[in-house]
Amino acid sequence: MRTWDLFGDAVNTEIQDATKANDDCKCVKDIYGDRDKIRNRLHWIYMVELSVEKKHYVSPMLAKKKKMASFGVILLLSAVTLMFCFFSPTRSDPDSLQDFCVADLSSKVAVNGFPCKPNSAVTSDDFYFAGLAKEGNVSANPFGAAVTLGSVATFPGLNTLGIAMNRVDFAPGGISMPHTHPRATEMVFVLKGRLLVGFVSSANVLYSKVVKPGELFVIPMGLIHFQQNLGKGKAQAVTVFNSQNGGAVLLSPGLFGAKPGIPSSVLAKAFRVDEKLVNDIKSKFGA
Repeated sequence: MRTWDLFGDAVNTEIQDATKANDDCKCVKDIYGDRDKIRNRLHWIYMVELSVEKKHYVSPMLAKKKKMASFGVILLLSAVTLMFCFFSPTRSDPDSLQDFCVADLSSKVAVNGFPCKPNSAVTSDDFYFAGLAKEGNVSANPFGAAVTLGSVATFPGLNTLGIAMNRVDFAPGGISMPHTHPRATEMVFVLKGRLLVGFVSSANVLYSKVVKPGELFVIPMGLIHFQQNLGKGKAQAVTVFNSQNGGAVLLSPGLFGAKPGIPSSVLAKAFRVDEKLVNDIKSKFGA
């Protein structure tokens, strides 16, 4: 009797061919035990398959499981790839879909950004801005700092380009009060003087550094930060943003000068002081 005759049609022709060299059923039984002692017929087939060096028989169920596992791995890798494609680090603003889109600041159309001027009305001057060449008037600011904006609001050629640059001038001891930029990361480049630059993380940890001319300090998007002139003379810096309009939320005017105002009882509890002191601070911000 041939080995595969024991199992009828359960053994395919490939295994039949492969076992012709070992056609003695007794040899197989001696190695793996009698057929009646093996509970599962497929398990017996698997035992025979182990004695074959040429090819291995894989049950349809096992093959199906392997195929499903392979499909699952492919699906997972595809999902990870798509995640990196769509969520890879990019600039803050969306990419432009054309060469340029000079902002039409006079347009009354409300969009996320500004509508484009007709290309026929665009000139070289739209891509030129001299506003940062002039020193800001620090004496007009009680905090001793003056910011000259180089954003889309003053430089329409920046529209859709995802970048902006400001000039900041400091009087001796002047500060750029604690604030945030909700839509942009900021990089501070000091041109003159010494600035203490710092930001506070969401874990309330302060990261700060004294930055000198030619040095940089980066401030992650949305975090509270400040600058202070530590020198006896004036200081100057340029700040670069990865948005045409990163926005600015000033903490003290926002909390104590909002209109309508934040209830004094809320601020008193938040700062653990009495309402009289809160109202006194509010009066300094015109509230």
